Amino acid sequence: MTTAVQFVLDALTAGSFYALFALGIALIFGIMQLVNFAHGELIMVGAYVVYLTYRWPWPAMIAATVAAVVLLALLMERIAFRPVRGANPATLLITSFAVSFLLQNLAQMAFTTLPKSADALPALSRSITAGRITISWLSVVTIVTTAVLLVALALFLRRTRLGVQMRAAAEDFGMAQLCGVRGNRVVAAAFAIGGVLAAAGSVLLVSQTGGISITMGLAPVLFGFTAAAVGGLGSLPGAVAGGYLLGFGTTLLQYALPYQLAGYRDAFLFLGVFALMSLRPGGLLRTAGAEVRV
Repeated sequence: MTTAVQFVLDALTAGSFYALFALGIALIFGIMQLVNFAHGELIMVGAYVVYLTYRWPWPAMIAATVAAVVLLALLMERIAFRPVRGANPATLLITSFAVSFLLQNLAQMAFTTLPKSADALPALSRSITAGRITISWLSVVTIVTTAVLLVALALFLRRTRLGVQMRAAAEDFGMAQLCGVRGNRVVAAAFAIGGVLAAAGSVLLVSQTGGISITMGLAPVLFGFTAAAVGGLGSLPGAVAGGYLLGFGTTLLQYALPYQLAGYRDAFLFLGVFALMSLRPGGLLRTAGAEVRV
């Protein structure tokens, strides 16, 4: 029983990270049909903001990180993606790669290629012990933060005018525009929300690892995209389900694999993803493909 409870807590922590990363990707894809690989660089930029501000009081550090990442996300949408919104998906994909490499090189010019370290939110490194079960405050905060953001996003999409417009745009962008939905406003809002999710992921990731590098956004965007694809690209509930499924899969392999094979955990995980996608190419929660956004 103790091992089972510890396993569930570890899996929820990992799944919360993956769900945060997947939501930002699925939100943009649902509206624009764009797999925004530059989302990883939003996480990277947020991590560098944490590095610059981690000696500040923690509310100020978090506020600065969220503000910087949201601003960058809005600039990314306005400068890079809005001019090519009517282009074919390949052009949008190439644009996302170009933005990704641009931000990596700007970060390299500003901070060099040497990894940085930041002791962000050191209080979260402490643990809670109940009997033989141990959970860190970071795990608690990660699970709670993800849950709060998920509930807030669900309420926003269902209870606010802009949220309803975003849902309509995800169903049929062209028809939504004919009904009076302002396309630029909806897409910008999606990027801003994606920026909030990326900023949250940045703070939690730096608090967990303590390290910052210009390529640190690669793994989050890879796992986030995989989770979104497993759940069904364009489906926000699917992205969450895919994130937690990956979290449970990762933790199960961590517990089950012998020591000699532990280093190949991700290889076994993606082998399982390949098998699942072969059986359900559309993901767990199938969603109708969005039209090209113009």
